[in-house]
Amino acid sequence: MDERIQKYEDKMKKTLGGFEAELATIRAGRANPHILDKLTVDYYGTPTPIQQVANVTVPEARMIQIQPWESSLIKKVEKAILASDLGLNPSNDGKVIRLVFPELTEERRKDLVKDVKKKGEAAKVAVRNIRRDANDAFKKLKKEDVSEDEVKELEEKVQKLTDKYIKNVDAAVDAKAKEIMTV
Repeated sequence: MDERIQKYEDKMKKTLGGFEAELATIRAGRANPHILDKLTVDYYGTPTPIQQVANVTVPEARMIQIQPWESSLIKKVEKAILASDLGLNPSNDGKVIRLVFPELTEERRKDLVKDVKKKGEAAKVAVRNIRRDANDAFKKLKKEDVSEDEVKELEEKVQKLTDKYIKNVDAAVDAKAKEIMTV
């Protein structure tokens, strides 16, 4: 592939990857250890992701179990969860922290789907902005002795990439919406 297009495809790939990572953190009524990805605890003065200081498991469909490797971390992990926007109340027995996911109401599910669609729209706008940047760069090439046909071809290739990534964003939104609405 033309290296002039490759850098724009890489940007689109990163946008899609970031969007999918963001979707993974949205809870859909089922326990998903990825909702803890953004949370960190103070581990000897260093903010450290929970997955790096504890064993995170999903023993049941609606429960996450967090077992810190050091018992002194239990309170810190609990504080991090309570301070987050997860809306979950951790319970601990001195060794293990359990997060129980309540069943989502129909209204809450619909709100989550709206939120997912809004995030999808933002991702599509980002992809389109990358296309615009690419087209602007290609127009400048016209001034540098590149034929109009070649510029036109580059623009068409970027448009095909844009269509592909927008389709991928839509597919991710649809899959997440379906997952949220499944009881």
